[in-house]
Amino acid sequence: MALVNVDAVKAPPAEQFEQPPDVMVTPCDPWPAPYYMEGGFRRVRPYHYTFNTYCKERWRGRNLEDIFLSEFRDRPPEYYKHALDNGLVCVNGKPAGRDTVIKNGQMISHTLHRHEPPVTALPIGIIHEDEDLLVIDKPAGVPVHSAGRYHYNSVCEILRAERGQGWLPRPCNRLDRLTSGVMFIGKHPKGAEKMTTQLQARSVQKEYVARVKGKFPDGVVVCDQPIMQVSPKLGLNRVRATGKEAKTKFRRLAYYPPEAAASTTAPEVHTPGGDTARAVTPPPVLANETEGYSIVHCFPLTGRTHQIRVHLQFLGHPITNDPIYSNRRVFGPELARNEDHGERDEEIMERLHKMGKTEVADTATYRTHLTAAPNVPPGTDPAVLAEIMSREQQAAAEDYEKRKGERLSGDLCDVCGTELYTDPGPHELGLFLHAVAYADLNGNWKYRSKMPTWGLPPKGMEGPQEVPDWVTGPESEEIIYGHGTVPPEIGTEDDPPNSGNRRKKNPGDLGHVLLRGVGYVNISQNDPAFGGNESSQQGTTESASSTTN
Repeated sequence: MALVNVDAVKAPPAEQFEQPPDVMVTPCDPWPAPYYMEGGFRRVRPYHYTFNTYCKERWRGRNLEDIFLSEFRDRPPEYYKHALDNGLVCVNGKPAGRDTVIKNGQMISHTLHRHEPPVTALPIGIIHEDEDLLVIDKPAGVPVHSAGRYHYNSVCEILRAERGQGWLPRPCNRLDRLTSGVMFIGKHPKGAEKMTTQLQARSVQKEYVARVKGKFPDGVVVCDQPIMQVSPKLGLNRVRATGKEAKTKFRRLAYYPPEAAASTTAPEVHTPGGDTARAVTPPPVLANETEGYSIVHCFPLTGRTHQIRVHLQFLGHPITNDPIYSNRRVFGPELARNEDHGERDEEIMERLHKMGKTEVADTATYRTHLTAAPNVPPGTDPAVLAEIMSREQQAAAEDYEKRKGERLSGDLCDVCGTELYTDPGPHELGLFLHAVAYADLNGNWKYRSKMPTWGLPPKGMEGPQEVPDWVTGPESEEIIYGHGTVPPEIGTEDDPPNSGNRRKKNPGDLGHVLLRGVGYVNISQNDPAFGGNESSQQGTTESASSTTN
């Protein structure tokens, strides 16, 4: 057999393999976490940190300056421009500038000196624990994951700090940062997958409790207004006909009239000598509780972002301390009740952007009428007494304005030059919205939390101590407010006279007014103290007698 020369056999080309991009790494990842407790807060000492994130779909084809200025609000625009100009932002491990256009699959890294906001020092409650699952009672004001300005001050990192650096919590459901209540944490992948699958299959019943403005209507109120996300950056969602399907049922558990809020007294201050001094600065009252408040049982049938909060605002009964949907500086005095259009969106977003920067949310007001009379010698000229009280009230109000809410302070960090925030006010540490119960629809399990303290009846008043199980009644008895407007009968007595939503009042019933140095006083013409007629007096007496007996 003859041998024939052939060309050398060429091996097929090697498969092209692209190394993963080099990314920035956090130069400081302290362990244990740099927590310390002070003033009722869990605080974190400042540290350096690198954010790493892949290009989101909405970022494709946009430059870095556009992305940073439109998506992030933790720092002022000048900071982000400086960071982009000085190599603090990298794309796939290489410094990038303002004009760098982002493509799909690219990794963006940003290193900065991080200042985390404080959160409540309250511990994370444990409702149930087994080999697979941890059921917790999440404190209000603590985010679930590392996000935005929060990292160590998150549920996952706090649990990891408590259980060991190698322990990896796997949240199965998510609650908003300001919301408290029942949460599920998987202890290993299979445990998390089992609960997550059940939650996604909608085979779990969820119940919430909220504290809302005014007297909520009787019966089961159903709101099925669709909801649309208006601004991801600001976390703003609103009722829109073009939004996603949303449905929530509500039932009032209790109503507490204005006297309940007015009965709060200023805390006593104890001196080292044992004497009790009067409090100089009275506590605030929520601006939206001047007509009383209701405790409402909430039963969401869908799971849209801010669903309960948006539906309650639309019905005219927003959560009283909601920094977004109960904020009069943002939405105006009617708080966007019954508003399902976008005519004011730009104006609302502009106002909301200022919250936490130069302004604080207008959900709390200062109660000057709680300031006690000054300790002066008998016979002091009333004019002098009035002047002393006026100055004390002004000083107390100014002090309260300084400390009542989180905003930029004007002070700068010695390390990075970033303008620092003040501490949040007590009313900003959480929302009056609590995930009170989760239950398997097949009856295999139910986990329940206690009624939060803000839902308990005020001192001297009767009301529910716990949230009862939600009992579904016949649909024919439900009051549905959806795909339309809220009818006048759900209006409240504090609606403007020409709004068409004001309930009719007895012409002789002038209600309660706030008198300086006195508090809330009933000045109704039917009140005997203000010249009420004899029949009214008799009726009042009989009513009191029947109550006593």
